[in-house]
Amino acid sequence: MKSAYIVGSIDGAELSLAAFFLFFVALVFWLQRESRREGYPLEDELTGKLESEGGFLSMATPKLFRLPFGRGIVSFPLPAGEGREPVDIAAKRFENFHGAPYVPTGNPLVDGVGPAAWAERHPEPELTLDGRIKVVPLRIAKDVWLESRSPDARGMPVVAADGNVAGTVKDIWVDRSETMVRYYEVEVPAHGGGTRHVLLPSNCTRIRGRTGPVRVVSITAAQFSDVPATAHPEQVTCREEDRIMGYYAGGYLYATPSRQEPLL
Repeated sequence: MKSAYIVGSIDGAELSLAAFFLFFVALVFWLQRESRREGYPLEDELTGKLESEGGFLSMATPKLFRLPFGRGIVSFPLPAGEGREPVDIAAKRFENFHGAPYVPTGNPLVDGVGPAAWAERHPEPELTLDGRIKVVPLRIAKDVWLESRSPDARGMPVVAADGNVAGTVKDIWVDRSETMVRYYEVEVPAHGGGTRHVLLPSNCTRIRGRTGPVRVVSITAAQFSDVPATAHPEQVTCREEDRIMGYYAGGYLYATPSRQEPLL
């Protein structure tokens, strides 16, 4: 073939460029729709009125997701007519304008405000690929043990951000899939007397030497009594994990009044 032209003055390069342009435009439209699943439809920040649920670009087509290990089927975005998931935040806008910051109206660590917020994940424990409970205490994880050169936190005191002892580590919770320490189980005083066991994320701690103590800078000793509890003494659900992590993370801002003030 002596000429590169196919039809008149249209050649192969022009067809390739046009095909790429159409493909790219279609990809942008598809990504725009697929990005709108969880958390949609949006609502007006001031009035709470839901934005339009229809339209080619405003909402993705509902898609079914089959959860592993027979845990059911979920649909996102939510079916038509269901609107958004109910949200009750214990906070209010500091000023009445779009983008105004929210300030807590109760205990932000417990109410899940700002950095202490959590996601309403499934109230079931995370599983390994072979269907076992993923995060468990060492007392039942017989196939996992601590490396001999690592400090064993069991029996160590936990020193909180205010310098007071919050409790004592009673056990260590490990991740069977990642083979790492995920939580320390701490015995702390309970409201009204007695004691209770709470989980302390390992990435919120520092251990000095082989004898401790376990130091925590996110919350005070008294605030350990309100750490969200687990429903099962040897299991932690996905929702409980998010609430526990949110509680400690929120302490970096809300643990003391001074942390909420500007540095300058």
